[in-house]
Amino acid sequence: MNQTPHRRRFIRHAALGAGAALFGVALPLSAARAAANVDTLLLSCMDFRLMDDIERYMGDRGLRNNYDHIVLAGASLGAVTDKYPAWNRTFWDHLEVAIQLHKVGRLMVIDHRDCGAYKVILGADLHRTPARETDVHAEQLRKLRDLVRQKFPALTVELLLMDLQGKVETLS
Repeated sequence: MNQTPHRRRFIRHAALGAGAALFGVALPLSAARAAANVDTLLLSCMDFRLMDDIERYMGDRGLRNNYDHIVLAGASLGAVTDKYPAWNRTFWDHLEVAIQLHKVGRLMVIDHRDCGAYKVILGADLHRTPARETDVHAEQLRKLRDLVRQKFPALTVELLLMDLQGKVETLS
């Protein structure tokens, strides 16, 4: 029995499959290269309870899959605390790279209520007094905003506070 036609068919199908696989890989890479700039870098907390809400919020703002994202425990507090200096370095390095590579012109910072990092770093359970909690978040958010403005005066900075139901308020 002659196996040559079967082998040729197998080789032809294997070559077509390999070519299709390579073509499929090339499309996402070229699409990613074409999308080199985004307007926004988002800094948010690592709290797993809010990841879906953050993604939903960014989508509602028209930014779905169109922003860079850095995650630090405590968000603004994580970026400015002296307790974890490596976090400061990480934030500033990411911000610089986002500006250089993607030409970001806006930093959005989303802190959230009942944040465990605020408890660990500041040693206070703030969520029991919402007005005080808002004030403390606003203080850290403004501190970060002022530092960013010193280093990158052209960068717009939005200060946001999310509750555990995903509702976001703007702080100034």
